[in-house]
Amino acid sequence: AVALLLTALAVYWYCKSVRLTLLPVACSLASLVWQFGTLKLLGYGLDPLAVLVPFLVFAIGVSHGVQQINYIVREISHGRSTDEAARASFTGLLIPGTLALVTAFVSFATLVLIPIPMVRELAVTASIGIAYKIVTNLVMLPLAASLFTFTKSYADKAMLERERRAAWLRMLARVAVPRNAALVLAAVAVVFALSVWQSRDRVVGTLQPGAPELRADSRFNRDAAAIAANYDAGLDWLTVIFEAPPDSCEKVVLGLYQDEFVAPLRHVPGVQSVSSYSEMLRTYNEGYNEGNPKMYVVPLDPANYAGLTLEIGRLRGYTNKDCSMVAAHLFLTDHKATTINRVIAAVKRLRQSERVPGIEVRLASGNAGVLAAINEEVAKSELPMMLNVYAVILLLVFAVYRDLRAMIACCLPLTVGTFVGYWFMKELEIGLTVATLPVMVLAVGIGVDYAFYIYNRLQLHLAKGQPIVKALENAILEVGMATIFTAITLAVGVATWAFSELKFQADMGKLLAFMFMVNLVMAMTALPALAVWLERLFPRRGPVHAPGILDH
Repeated sequence: AVALLLTALAVYWYCKSVRLTLLPVACSLASLVWQFGTLKLLGYGLDPLAVLVPFLVFAIGVSHGVQQINYIVREISHGRSTDEAARASFTGLLIPGTLALVTAFVSFATLVLIPIPMVRELAVTASIGIAYKIVTNLVMLPLAASLFTFTKSYADKAMLERERRAAWLRMLARVAVPRNAALVLAAVAVVFALSVWQSRDRVVGTLQPGAPELRADSRFNRDAAAIAANYDAGLDWLTVIFEAPPDSCEKVVLGLYQDEFVAPLRHVPGVQSVSSYSEMLRTYNEGYNEGNPKMYVVPLDPANYAGLTLEIGRLRGYTNKDCSMVAAHLFLTDHKATTINRVIAAVKRLRQSERVPGIEVRLASGNAGVLAAINEEVAKSELPMMLNVYAVILLLVFAVYRDLRAMIACCLPLTVGTFVGYWFMKELEIGLTVATLPVMVLAVGIGVDYAFYIYNRLQLHLAKGQPIVKALENAILEVGMATIFTAITLAVGVATWAFSELKFQADMGKLLAFMFMVNLVMAMTALPALAVWLERLFPRRGPVHAPGILDH
């Protein structure tokens, strides 16, 4: 409710019309209703990770709707009827709007590649919402707008208001002057180098102790910290499995191997205590020998060994019936990524150096083992997913504009924004997790929207024969304010989650809001600067291709 109210107030502040406020909000809500209905039919729900998606989809719809409103008001102020203005808006924004929503759809869809069910469900949920956005934003909204009647006096007043607000954009448009563009590119290069350097050692996994889903001051995490500080067994454990042939209950070598294997693990930083099958053998052997400390060893007699194993089998979690699997439980001080990675690395080193024929060491069970597996999948999936999204964006841009300059100008600022986002994550101690990886991928697919709208207007003015500096100035003045407002709308839609009691939802909200604003800054500064110098270094030899844009 808060996000909806804030978004509606922002749209009204922008257009000063109740009808034009209700238009994008109603169209976005319509697509949400369709989305929820489709999810119900497909048997999906909303888990804590995917519950952020409706907010994001709603914000995307409203932000694109503002572009339509901006276009319609501008056309009415030029003397056109509402019907003609709606037709012009449909035609003029079909290409950039489709590009923007298709790239958002692809960025969501690539999340299906991560073999984690929760992320795949998020991908399906979001992809359905974005697919409906193509209909509600690009078709339904201009159709609905054509049914309204707006006077030219309102449009003139709105345009004057927009000009007043956009006065400072004339200063920003001076970034297109070659000398200023060179300075901007130098500054962007410095920021890019700094962000790459600062993000080089970013952590995959959680960076705080306690349950990552909850805040540090939650009751559960305070209790968990107290238990870990005062008892040997914490709430985080990693189970190492020793796999042997069937019917190994008399094979003394299994107990001896595990005993030697886990001994050095007790001294790995982050390991609080170890409870293992071999330790139980020691304890039972000592107990059955009147508590003689000399008997605190793994028995070497197969019959005695098998008898003790039978007793241990009455306890859960140490061995199965035929002893083909025995376990060692490593209780950890916390489940921070650094702690888990250190313990996993130690186990892998021992597994490589200490081998016994017929016995395999398997990783890993326990909540820390599950987190380690998730972190490995996240680390493995990050680069391919980013490359997939960038590849799709590059192909779409080239297919529409047929110009390598457009590919560079639209995507290079996006790359800088991505690394600035990694730097932001490091400074706020937000690890790359199952919750934040989708955010970084989505930020790329959605953040490129600003570039599409600016570059589309640039192409139109270049097609009219304007020089690059003048064309960029006109493009920024025409869509700059709407583009800025688009980013603000997106940020407002997800920023409310920064106050969530669930920490990972708060991290997702903060990170998404930050990425939307960073990508906006890159699109409004780096993109024009790149476009100017690419034009100077590689001058065009033929007419400019401006697809799908009516010459008004």
